[in-house]
Amino acid sequence: MNKPHRIPLPTIVQSLVLGLQGLSEDLVFPGIERGRPLSDMNLTAVLRRLKFDAIVHGFRSSFRDWSEETTDYRHEVNEAALAHQVSSAVERAYRRTDLFDLRRELMGDWANFCIGDAGIDS
Repeated sequence: MNKPHRIPLPTIVQSLVLGLQGLSEDLVFPGIERGRPLSDMNLTAVLRRLKFDAIVHGFRSSFRDWSEETTDYRHEVNEAALAHQVSSAVERAYRRTDLFDLRRELMGDWANFCIGDAGIDS
């Protein structure tokens, strides 16, 4: 959306990111071109090489379906987690929050769902 998007990372994800070797820039998944993120096409190529029957956008779609169907988070929180623009221009003009604290709870619940009953504190 061409504007900053803060992402609350659960503890388990922070540990994974901090454990990445050679992370020398602001991007967790840097692309070939310095300062540019890994592209959807690069991720698609990885999925194909791994013979993983999935599409990149499917990861986002799976999160969205899960959050809508199994949680009580408001629609605006679910959409904000995906950096989607919601509501009318008038409503957006009055919205001064990025719902960060609610998104932090949501992402913690998503991490717990993804790791299952592994007993890991997310």
